[in-house]
Amino acid sequence: MNNLSSPYHGIFFDLDGTLADTAPDLVAATNQLLIDRNLSPKPYEFLRPYASAGARGLLEGAFGIAPDHPDYIILRDEFMGNYEKALLVHSKLFDGIDHLLEQIEKANLPWGIVTNKSERFTHPLTELMGLRQRAASTISGDTTPHPKPHPAPILHAAKIANIDPTKSIYVGDDIRDVIAGKAAGMHTVAAAYGYCGCKEPPEKWGADYIIYNPLDLLQIIFPNRG
Repeated sequence: MNNLSSPYHGIFFDLDGTLADTAPDLVAATNQLLIDRNLSPKPYEFLRPYASAGARGLLEGAFGIAPDHPDYIILRDEFMGNYEKALLVHSKLFDGIDHLLEQIEKANLPWGIVTNKSERFTHPLTELMGLRQRAASTISGDTTPHPKPHPAPILHAAKIANIDPTKSIYVGDDIRDVIAGKAAGMHTVAAAYGYCGCKEPPEKWGADYIIYNPLDLLQIIFPNRG
């Protein structure tokens, strides 16, 4: 018998660095660019935080370039090709995520995914990881006209799941997740165990809650659980 009750009607998550530890494969795709140019690959721990910002962040970490650099588009497209060939080699759910989702599902709470990853990668990755089949909605960075920190993708996810965003939680490992979640009217949770690649530490993002382990979220979702 399920005795879990929650003040929230739905839970929404960022993907990379929040639900799934995808940095190993993202970093590998980035380092392949360096190797192909006879350059030394960067240490994993150095590039890991940049994974929070996807291709833009990783190319900045590896090559020190921004999107306005003349070589950016070529490198970005090559990076995407590398990544597409090896989406799920070392990537996995963070420890505790599977149990967390099971508890959410036992309480009959819908949950969804809102990521800035493009659908080209989100759909196959979440299907291979067994997430998309369980999620009430899966929204990518190119599903709506604006990616996070704009609230549009989060609001779209809530609409598809038929959930009032003001009675929902959004969890993410980047300050833009908190900005987007707040703009959508959701309570926000900073996932401090994730990549956290921005300059400000999670404690300064202005989130309603901070968690240092995925299972910490259970106390927020189910404040009266034993």
